[in-house]
Amino acid sequence: VPMVAPGNVQVQVINSTLAKVHWDPVPLKTVRGHLQGYKVYYWKVQSLSRRSRRHVEKKILTFRGNKTFGMLPGLEPYSSYKLNVRVVNGKGEGPASPDKVFKTPEGVPSSPSFLKITNPTLDSLTLEWGSPTHPNGVLTSYTLKFQPINNTHELGPLVEIRIPANESSLILKNLNYSTRYKFYFNAQTSVGSGSQITEEAVTIMDE
Repeated sequence: VPMVAPGNVQVQVINSTLAKVHWDPVPLKTVRGHLQGYKVYYWKVQSLSRRSRRHVEKKILTFRGNKTFGMLPGLEPYSSYKLNVRVVNGKGEGPASPDKVFKTPEGVPSSPSFLKITNPTLDSLTLEWGSPTHPNGVLTSYTLKFQPINNTHELGPLVEIRIPANESSLILKNLNYSTRYKFYFNAQTSVGSGSQITEEAVTIMDE
């Protein structure tokens, strides 16, 4: 098997899901056989928004021939990763380069995990929601938009409310009685807005 590990391994983080890794080639005499390529082992150490450690799944990408760089796609935003590089010949892999740590920046969050509308009265509705399963960063706020729907399914004026990130419920007051409303709800990080979840609910006709 090859004798030495690739040197001078560098990681360039391109965005929240993509990084580029490059390395110096090993001297050909240390390959001790036919150079087949380089393997990059990489794995997520932890999410920076949740301190939970789980079973670490190592991923391997093989770059054929004498390439000295490669792209690592499909990374998770706002996470800490480690990687190392090994050279490969027909017999197997050489030793791993020292582990290199890199961090991906924040991305936009997934949609809130649920949106539930309860306690209808003549002029109010109560909204409850769950935070996104994948915050992909530090949540800064939620945005709620809603509008009435009339009997011919036409949409009325849209109202928009910004809600602090630490809230999980809201009572909407001063609504029209016996009216159907459509709600659009999403979360934000400093990078931008995530995908929205929609719901409809009706205020009651009379007490």
